[in-house]
Amino acid sequence: MTSHAAAALTTLAEASGGGNHESLSPYLTGGGALFALLLLLWITTRFNRD
Repeated sequence: MTSHAAAALTTLAEASGGGNHESLSPYLTGGGALFALLLLLWITTRFNRD
């Protein structure tokens, strides 16, 4: 049962092109996520002054 599900998921993943999309740059995505996390960290430290 598990191997059948794994084979079906593998076939589905290969049919969809492997998950790579031309419009998504990994550097842009990672940089945006890093910027968002650093911004949240900065906001948290500004409001956490006791």
